[in-house]
Amino acid sequence: MNRPQAQFGLKFLPSLADFAFLLPIVFVFARMDGTKAMLSDGDTGWHIRTGEWILAHGCVPLTDIFSFSRPGQPWYAWEWLWDVAFALLFRQGGLALVVLASIVLLCLIFVLLFRLVCRYATPLVALPVTMTATVASSIHWLARPHLFTLLFTVIFLWLLELASEGRKRLLWVLPLLTVLWTNLHGGFFVGIILAGGYAAGELLRAAFGEDNGHRREFLRDGRDYLVCAGACLLASLLNPYTYKLHQHVVEYLTDSYQKDHIIEFFSLNFHHPIAPFFEFMLLAGAVASVWHLARGNYRVTVLLAVWGHGALLSMRNIPIFAIVAAPFLAGPVQMGLERLPELPVAGWLRRLARGILATAGNIAEMEKVWRFHPVSLFAVAAVAALLFAPAPPKRFRPEYDPKAYPEAALRTMHFGPNARIFANDEWGDYLIFRLYPTGTKVFVDGRSDFYGRAFEEKYLDAYFVKYDWEQILHKYGIDTILLPVGAALAGALKESSHWHVVYDDGITLVFRPSAVASQVSIAQSDGKGRDREITKTVARDPSITIPSVKSKI
Repeated sequence: MNRPQAQFGLKFLPSLADFAFLLPIVFVFARMDGTKAMLSDGDTGWHIRTGEWILAHGCVPLTDIFSFSRPGQPWYAWEWLWDVAFALLFRQGGLALVVLASIVLLCLIFVLLFRLVCRYATPLVALPVTMTATVASSIHWLARPHLFTLLFTVIFLWLLELASEGRKRLLWVLPLLTVLWTNLHGGFFVGIILAGGYAAGELLRAAFGEDNGHRREFLRDGRDYLVCAGACLLASLLNPYTYKLHQHVVEYLTDSYQKDHIIEFFSLNFHHPIAPFFEFMLLAGAVASVWHLARGNYRVTVLLAVWGHGALLSMRNIPIFAIVAAPFLAGPVQMGLERLPELPVAGWLRRLARGILATAGNIAEMEKVWRFHPVSLFAVAAVAALLFAPAPPKRFRPEYDPKAYPEAALRTMHFGPNARIFANDEWGDYLIFRLYPTGTKVFVDGRSDFYGRAFEEKYLDAYFVKYDWEQILHKYGIDTILLPVGAALAGALKESSHWHVVYDDGITLVFRPSAVASQVSIAQSDGKGRDREITKTVARDPSITIPSVKSKI
């Protein structure tokens, strides 16, 4: 076969870029819980319903539309463009299409990252670096708007690196992208920080670099990056809420309540399965920082220090750190591999390094050939077919986990539009998704930035049975309570003469006031695995269930 024919045949074979593209698909469905993992956060539901509201009304909401506890209060739907886009997807293909689009977005993120890493190392080295970043970032893979922040992080990093190589005109693309980013997700400030990091790197280079003859050039480059960062900040004002969105984001991110109560703001538990990959990237990042610093690349040290610190503070920053670190880790790894054959090490190690370098060189030549990527297209088509199948396998079922959400309770019980339902914030998200647009509103949901510290603390006081829990329920006129069977409040309600269990399926308990519970059609199941003497829906010993002092409820 002659060379042109061989190259034509090669166009249909899988490349390492295909492997990078397929990494999220393999990880989601082989190592994670498939669609259950992508839909493990109820926020997806209220985002979709927000998008439907915007499509129906032709404007973004300025006040709350979902709760009865804070009606008419100002609300910032700061991811409104994602909400609209995915509401349209939901109309066409339900949750299956929402999950499919999110997975394809993840695939696009990491194939772009792989291509970026390939600028600093051969593809054979770039692939394991990308794989490590992929696994480390998987801690925050959800069908939610923040995936666009990961995508724009890769794009910004790529354009900033090209600008650092002399293509400064590309900097003016960044403010345009910031407008889109700002309206898709509140993480737009990541791009501003990245541009600021490059500016800081150039200014440090001018201050401490040994090449005094280029100091003016470094200062000019630092100025260009600063102007770019400022332009991105100004561009971010082009959103429905203008500067008020920025005030809101700052207040939200600096509120200690979020850091103490929202799981994704917590620091990583180093017993987590992704911890070894994160630890490796942190250690490798420290080595890479020194390596780049010795070569005058101050921007790398600044970026790795900023995002490494952010990742240690909050799990939600780990994916950003992994993406930012990956390209800068590849250079030292590649150089170390190239120098290994010359070092005074064991002969077998030098031979291994030469073999890897030879193979890497051959693969790099093959990777230069443009491909049709049929393997990637087939994989996406296969995932789509399984998601839309009439009876999909367990990991491909496009639904919220019925063992984690009150699916059966909502299917069995009837809640009128005037019901005042108390549930935890995660189930509040699910109630919005399932009950919209019937008019039924929720007590609380996952929009912690909207509810604020004072309200959230009252909600937790009730949920965890603090001394005034009954007064809180009474204040908001609660007439229905949905709880997981293990909730602390469930135990208190079982002992109260004022509340009665009207539904129990072993996952969800539904309580109604005792005065009306006898008029409700009782729905029961066997409540397997728990004491039926506790959860049964008939009265128990009055001396236990009736307190000596009546509460106000």
